[in-house]
Amino acid sequence: MTTLTGALVLLRPATDADIAPLAVIRSAPEVTKWWGDEEDYPAAVAEDLERTFVIEVDGRMVGAVQTYEEDDPMYRHAGMDIYLEPSSYGRGIGTDAVRTMARHLIRTVGHHRLVIDPAANNAAAIRAYEKVGFRRVGVLRRYERGPDGTFHDGLLLDLLNDDLID
Repeated sequence: MTTLTGALVLLRPATDADIAPLAVIRSAPEVTKWWGDEEDYPAAVAEDLERTFVIEVDGRMVGAVQTYEEDDPMYRHAGMDIYLEPSSYGRGIGTDAVRTMARHLIRTVGHHRLVIDPAANNAAAIRAYEKVGFRRVGVLRRYERGPDGTFHDGLLLDLLNDDLID
């Protein structure tokens, strides 16, 4: 994995040293609202470490972007998820991190399509993704179980390579 530079962010591959501070961010109530609770946050972060990029702003860790790839040639695409510490909300950091990763996955890795699936009521995240060029595909009804134990809708968005807004 390589280091990626955006307008506001630096995305670098996560290391073992990042597990504890990322676990602190993941366990913030504002993050668990969307990501759910974990019994062991460090273990949850470590499980996805090899596909995680740390988001840094001015040399300070503020969150992470996780990626995945579908390699089947018939369906080849990539997806991502993002979480930020709450003090970074509303500053364009998430939008820049998603744009920077999307640019990399499309232009460097060669994916023609990216997907992301936030909670359908996560308006701030959806707004950030749409600023990058993601488009709404449809609602995934009762898609994931929320912290309250009930199922909640997700929203599937995708971005084709020529939809990317630089």
